[in-house]
Amino acid sequence: MARQLHLGGFQIASQVTHSHAAWRHPGSDPGVFDHAHYHRVGRILERGKFDFVFFADLLAGPSRFGGGIEEGLRRGTQASATLDPVLVASSIAAVTQRLGVAVTKSTTYFHPYDVARAFASLDHLSRGRAGWNIVTSLSQAEALNFGVAEHLEHDLRYDKAQEFVEVAAKLWESWDADAIVADKASGVFADPDKIRRVDHDGKFYRTRGPLNVPRSPQGRPVLIQAGASSKGKDFAARWAEAIFEIDPTPEGRRAYYDDIKSRVSDAGRDPEKVLIFPAVMTFVGETESIAREKQAFHNELADPVSGLITLSTHTDHDFSQHDLDAPVEDIKVPGTQGLFDVARRLSARDNLTLRDIGRLYAQGVLLPQFVGTASDVADQLEDAFRGGEADGFMISAAQTPGAFNDFVDAVVPELQRRGLFRDEYTGTTLRDHLGLDPVAG
Repeated sequence: MARQLHLGGFQIASQVTHSHAAWRHPGSDPGVFDHAHYHRVGRILERGKFDFVFFADLLAGPSRFGGGIEEGLRRGTQASATLDPVLVASSIAAVTQRLGVAVTKSTTYFHPYDVARAFASLDHLSRGRAGWNIVTSLSQAEALNFGVAEHLEHDLRYDKAQEFVEVAAKLWESWDADAIVADKASGVFADPDKIRRVDHDGKFYRTRGPLNVPRSPQGRPVLIQAGASSKGKDFAARWAEAIFEIDPTPEGRRAYYDDIKSRVSDAGRDPEKVLIFPAVMTFVGETESIAREKQAFHNELADPVSGLITLSTHTDHDFSQHDLDAPVEDIKVPGTQGLFDVARRLSARDNLTLRDIGRLYAQGVLLPQFVGTASDVADQLEDAFRGGEADGFMISAAQTPGAFNDFVDAVVPELQRRGLFRDEYTGTTLRDHLGLDPVAG
């Protein structure tokens, strides 16, 4: 079979996603704190045979810009009001049959036992459709919410994350697949010889184990990551099975793709088993002019200050202290470094001011916008896929659920017609959808 692309649907359990104009858009469903909204999104994506729905998450509201929470809350920027995505994903899993459910959970302020238990449970409840997006928390605000006076510096966060995932993997492996006997006649529920303590005593974590959740259908969730710094990309090369990426330029996406695949190979893993998903925002119309009108209407709703509030949150740096009408300065940020590197590169290449970057950030956190008819958008996706930029795409909606409906109803059939995307699911688990090997045990 010819190589086919993969699709994820990007979500935050909130009024905004990448687009900070989304909650203001008249086509967006305001009921984002009700399970019915997410059930609807899940059913749309499953109708489109998407591999998974993906939930990003932050553990603190926006408070870095200007040193206060007022503007972020007033403008409804990213993370100002967000549900726990593990609960939302569980709800979606209950009303879908094949769609994967991938959830962000930080390694910085939780314990491996708690996270391993949550994802083993989600994998059971979804019958093998769970994915874990592994992140390190990025801001001082998150530290303070967990009673920690000083946020850990970037490289130390990744050192902790390495051990965190090692411990989680040991916990998932503490039960053999056939450990449960459930013999009512003999009264034997589980074979203790097939369940092991972990007894991990490391630099950052201790746990005795075993996990008190039996081995789940996939053995462990699909591991997803979004490393953009050198340290983050090395971490992704070691652990990730799917990687989420943001870069608005084809040359940037190609460079990232080649870099990650090389690092994966250097780590002794098969690069074809690590799938890279650049995020894109699509505007689809019956004609190109209609699609352009949709794009323009959306983008006009985005204001630069909202974008800079979120950029400040992501980088853990207060951009209110900089001149908005000057180029982006070359500074060191303690938070996410990859997105700031992209912002600085765009500013230098296109002579953009910080205000311009704020506007782009509000329109979609620097995501590329693919615009046109279904055939036009399919052309852009195909070019990126065949041009060495991607193994699949994270589709981010400018307004929900309408943008997902447009993509599923118009673009997916065009991709299927070209043989670029599945006509039907051929497996039941997220690992099946992504073509990943089963986990031994």
